[in-house]
Amino acid sequence: MALIDNLIGATGHWVSSSDPKARITQPLAWLRKTSGYAAVNRIIGLSIPFAPRNGFSVEEVRPGFVKARVRLKGNKNHFGSLYAGAYFLVAEIPGGVLTLFDLGPAYTPILKEMTLQFLQPANSDVFVEFSLDEATVEAIKVEADQTGRAAFSLEGTLYDMEGNHVATSIAQYRVRKKGFKAS
Repeated sequence: MALIDNLIGATGHWVSSSDPKARITQPLAWLRKTSGYAAVNRIIGLSIPFAPRNGFSVEEVRPGFVKARVRLKGNKNHFGSLYAGAYFLVAEIPGGVLTLFDLGPAYTPILKEMTLQFLQPANSDVFVEFSLDEATVEAIKVEADQTGRAAFSLEGTLYDMEGNHVATSIAQYRVRKKGFKAS
């Protein structure tokens, strides 16, 4: 958790891991400059060892957006296309990443339900993108701060290396506010 706390300060703002007081106004540039994606993927691997073993990686993170990838290599089904479980892997983890980076470490994401609609087989690596607009992030924080929890959904578009839309995921999340005390 110390690495997470160094990436995101107690206030929920981006900070440098080398200087906890230094605010980062452009997190994407900071991630690229400091090999931050490697750090994000290491955190995921430490928390969920199954993810890197199965070719999962975060490819891009910025406020309100995350893009992730799962590799075809090691995840082929009996037809030679991407195994269904790999679709679920790449569609589930980014919701937690997005929550962590947009809401901060004071909020814990919990997946309640997820569905996948398969549109066509993927014969390459698969990517997914999720986004949350600023108004939704603020609404989630307000509700969680007032009640201790908030629900939200994320819809992801999964696509192959050629840009073909291969699946759509819909995930229902709940976040819990750490240390919430009902009054």
